Amino acid sequence: MTEDEIKSQDASSRTHLAEDRTIMAVERTFAGWMRTAFAAIGIGIAFRALFGELDPPWLARVIATMFMLLAAVFAIGAERRACRALTRMNPHEVDSPDMPRLKWIAYAVAAGAIILAIAIWLARDIGTGG
Repeated sequence: MTEDEIKSQDASSRTHLAEDRTIMAVERTFAGWMRTAFAAIGIGIAFRALFGELDPPWLARVIATMFMLLAAVFAIGAERRACRALTRMNPHEVDSPDMPRLKWIAYAVAAGAIILAIAIWLARDIGTGG
């Protein structure tokens, strides 16, 4: 094998490894956005629980709902970005994340956030009985 062929093979190997690292980075970024979505859900629930007695009475629900909807946007946005990036890459040495699984995770988190937002509006007021 000539020196040029060896250099070409090394460059190809480095490119493949870089693509694999990028796939793993996309997966970590998706997980980070899912954590952010869960944090927004937690903030919304905590806000409603701690500040449920704001005046006017619906204000705490509106703010909590905004956090819940933001969580849904984070989840769906993360899924779209991850799937768009993963379709452009080919795994070489690593297992690429399963795109349908990413979709299920994201849509489940988004649906959960929306259901919680609805539940906040339908739930009886904490401590008032009505």
